Order: sequence, then C-alpha cells, then structure tokens
Amino acid sequence: MPLRIEDFHYDLPDELIARQPLAERQGSRMLVIDRAKQSIRDDQFCNFPSYIAPGDCLVLNNTRVIPARLFGQRPGLSGKIEIFLLRSLNAESSRWRALVRPGKKLPVGAEVILSEHLKATITAHLTMGEREIEFSGSASIHEELDRIGHVPLPPYIDRPDEAADKERYQTVFAKHLGASAAPTAGLHFTPEILAATGAEIAEITLHVGLGTFKPLSAENLKTLTLHSEYYEITPEASATLKAAKRRVAIGTTSVRTIETSMEVGTGDTNIFITPGYEFRAVGAMLTNFHLPASSLIMLVAAFTGYDLTMRAYQHAVAERYRFFSYGDCMLIL
Repeated sequence: MPLRIEDFHYDLPDELIARQPLAERQGSRMLVIDRAKQSIRDDQFCNFPSYIAPGDCLVLNNTRVIPARLFGQRPGLSGKIEIFLLRSLNAESSRWRALVRPGKKLPVGAEVILSEHLKATITAHLTMGEREIEFSGSASIHEELDRIGHVPLPPYIDRPDEAADKERYQTVFAKHLGASAAPTAGLHFTPEILAATGAEIAEITLHVGLGTFKPLSAENLKTLTLHSEYYEITPEASATLKAAKRRVAIGTTSVRTIETSMEVGTGDTNIFITPGYEFRAVGAMLTNFHLPASSLIMLVAAFTGYDLTMRAYQHAVAERYRFFSYGDCMLIL
C-alpha cells in the first residue's frame, strides 16, 4: 500500500499532553507491546529492568540539550530579538546555525546584544530561513549560554520554561552538548534503574534537531529522507553494540543512529524509517508516545507493525496515558 501521512493520524485530547514532568523520573506508566504475541498490556516504568535479559545491550543517546533559546536587543533599539540555536559550526562553539526572529529585520552584519558579556552578529543568510551567527564577548560562551539561555521546550508544551526544566529536560546520562531537543525516552531513567537492568551499556551521540518537530511533507515521502542530524559512535560503543545478543534502543534517536551505522566514526544521518523497512540492528525499543502523522510514529509502526501500533495508541488514549516529551512510554519487544 502507498505510504500516506493521514494514515498515521489519531485523535488526542489536549489534556493528555504532558506539560509538566512527574515528580519522580521513574514514575511513568509503560505500555508493553509484544510483537510476537501481538499483545499489549499496562505496566509501570519502574519494572523496566524485569524485561532485560542476559546479553542485552541498552543503547543510550548521551547528547546534552543546550539552552538554545536566547533573547536580546539590537544596539539602541527596544524590540526583542529571539535567537534559537540549531547547530554549532566550529569546535569553539563561536559560530552557529540558528533561527532568528524577526529575521527580516536583521541583515548580514547586524548585532544582537544578549548580555553585557555576549553579543551575536549575523554573518550569513542560509537556506530555509536559517541564519549563521557568530558570538563574541568577554565570557566563556557555554557558561554564558547556561546563565542566560532558556530550555528549548517543544512547542506543544505551550508554557515558558522554568528553573526545574534545566534538570528534568535532560537525561541523567547526558554528556555532549549539541541537542535542540531531548531524547525523551531517556528522561525516565535514574542511575538506580540503569544499574538494576544489569545490561551492557552502549552510549552513542545523536544531536537531536528541531526537525524532529517539523511536519512531514510530500517531498519526505517521495525521497524517503528527513532532516539531517549529527551522530558519533566511539570505538567502545561500536564494540559493545556488535557483541550484544539483543540491542534495546532507548528512544527513536538511538534507533536512527544504529540503523544508520554501528561502525566507529562521525557523520550525519537523514534516515527515514517507514513501514516496510528491514531492521538490521534493533531488537527492542523504548519510546515515548509521538505526535500524530509524524515521522516518529511511522518509525514505531515500521518496527511494531501498523495495526498493532495504531491499536496501542488507541489503547493509550482510552487509558489516559500521558503523551509526548514529558509523558509516559512504551516498551516494544
């Protein structure tokens, strides 16, 4: 059957969108899907370790979310300028791809004062409305971004970021700065839950971009490609991945990475996994509930099967699960 975006729509009551995290990371509900039995059942995430077997490897995305949303002013003017950082362009993190609003009022060479210690200069206009910016000033860039930047909460959370989000919209294993959005399946884990699994751990890095929230287009379906995201696989991670009996991918970002490569190195992936795709690396998956008609629900359907996926989502809505980044999760075996 032809792939159609509308086939992956489901009705979601607005009140089921989780706009605040639970008090305890491990407190979420977990819908368990057994592909072999074609069954679904309700459980709690705190029982996740009981599903892990000897020889399993947990694949964790250790990207760290940057405080990507910045606000400033042009010298001598009162209007507010918003800069949303997308991707660092050099090792010093002084040059970035970014979204800038209002972009039309900011020609190349325009300066934005972000604080007394940091300013940004527009150095180029890029494709799709993006800008290249360069930071300058007396402060350490990452220290100043951490001080003045705001957590880039997804648009559906629909509230200003709060102090608590700096810790809760970050996994406990986050290490490498560069993401514009969190790998949200990892938000459920605590060090104690990870230890209780007894599994080998392979940490990969994929810097999640804003494209994860971008609506699908006919061009995506035609080319079977998505936005590009940077990944890195270390020698240690590659060896652990290859030695595993079963790889349990924590999140769709881990899935996209190891289905692209398990070899040592860095690169960019624009892989678009849809029903009919033959999985080479992933044996089980933990993931949150995704937006209707999105590339991520298509990925889940490719792994789980279309009918079982849509039945699971209908069950989750009926049982009042919490959806999206701060919501509950599903374990697909």
